[in-house]
Amino acid sequence: MLLERYYDDALAQASYLIACEKTGDAMVIDPNRDVQTYIRAAHAHRVRIRYVTETHIHADFLSGSRDLASATRAQLLLSDHGGDDWSYASDAFSGARFVHGGESIAIGAVRIDVLHTPGHTPEHICFVVTDTAVGDRPIGMVSGDFLFVGDVGRPDLLERAAKVANSMETAARQLYASLKKLSKFPDYLQVWPGHGAGSACGKALGAVPQTALGYERLYNPALQHESEETFVQWVLADQPEPPRYFAEMKRLNRDGPPPLPRPERDVAQLDASGIDAALAEHAWVVDVRGSADFSRAHIPLTINIPASKSFATYAGTVLTYDRPIALIAKTPEQALTVLRQLSLIGFDRIAGVATLDVFQQIKSEERAMQSVPLIDPATLAARLEKNGLRIIDVRGRSEWNHGHLPMATHIYLGDIEDRAAGMERDEPIVVHCQSGTRSSIAASLLMAHGFTDVTNFAGGFDAWRKAGLPISEEHS
Repeated sequence: MLLERYYDDALAQASYLIACEKTGDAMVIDPNRDVQTYIRAAHAHRVRIRYVTETHIHADFLSGSRDLASATRAQLLLSDHGGDDWSYASDAFSGARFVHGGESIAIGAVRIDVLHTPGHTPEHICFVVTDTAVGDRPIGMVSGDFLFVGDVGRPDLLERAAKVANSMETAARQLYASLKKLSKFPDYLQVWPGHGAGSACGKALGAVPQTALGYERLYNPALQHESEETFVQWVLADQPEPPRYFAEMKRLNRDGPPPLPRPERDVAQLDASGIDAALAEHAWVVDVRGSADFSRAHIPLTINIPASKSFATYAGTVLTYDRPIALIAKTPEQALTVLRQLSLIGFDRIAGVATLDVFQQIKSEERAMQSVPLIDPATLAARLEKNGLRIIDVRGRSEWNHGHLPMATHIYLGDIEDRAAGMERDEPIVVHCQSGTRSSIAASLLMAHGFTDVTNFAGGFDAWRKAGLPISEEHS
């Protein structure tokens, strides 16, 4: 048996290829939109992808299952659970085979048993893997978003992201029942989860790539609850805000993802006039340089989302799908990386890309640039003692609840644009997050909306705490 894991840092997401080396048959589980990754892997291992499947209707990235099945002429397998309210649109997945818990799929000598594990989503299934060439006991389980290292899949996304009212408590109880199904499996069973640290599909995912069921029984907080009530209370507490794009991903993955966009290298190259035109056409113009560079000088009305492993999450938190996107990047290579990350979450309307040359053009034309003032803890504390100042904390609710500046107002980053409508444009504002990245994004959004006195507390809550300044832990 062959098992290979493909991990995408931009999504903190894992997909798997499982194959029988004797027959050359293979299955791919939870592919993302970059389907060439799996096609190249199958070629390298000299196996043929016979089946493509996924554990559930994903919320955090566009599925590549349908595209990969089409490209390889494989059988697409999808969960037949979910009921009337949350099932795959059958007309969008014609030719797919819908499977139930209890079914088995043979990949040569490898047996894949389907286990229905509702809770994260109603249709969620796991795949229990047995290498029958060795023995009749399972070796491991591809657990998707059901069981993670140190955590479980959050049961609140249908309600909080897809707006299925009054569903999260029921889902939490289903998740508790699904965890009880693990009692029949041995401690040695390996667990291959769908996400790692940094994913918003749980609240405290571990960074280890895989685990064993026995280890999780010892240390995973989700498996320490002896009653359903205490589990429900625990699992629903302190879940992070779902990024805004999750709702769009759920809809597209249920109803059928759009065709793959044109290759990133075919995107238009923009000069200063191209950036001006994009702004005039109400495109999102995203400057992906670091927050320090953006603070020093940037083109007015542009948004700062620094290129990083978290770029897709932040972009999906503040950008919307109704407007095209133009990028300003340091290098063409950085632009290609960011374009790929945008594609993984369905931002396909790309107006073009500019690099650092655009700043030289603007400088030569003697046009005005903007900057974002920065403030340190001591200066901020002194200003607060002398005059009123609005401080906006853009972290998540659970971060806020674990400690915040006593005089701050909490506005989650994903809500900053909506809340800005009720604020005075000339009001002095300081924005902060944990360390500075999210607050730079928030500051740029406010400035793009015409706020004239915005300062970024670059060190954020970490710097405030290290300075020994007062902290409040009152919940709101």
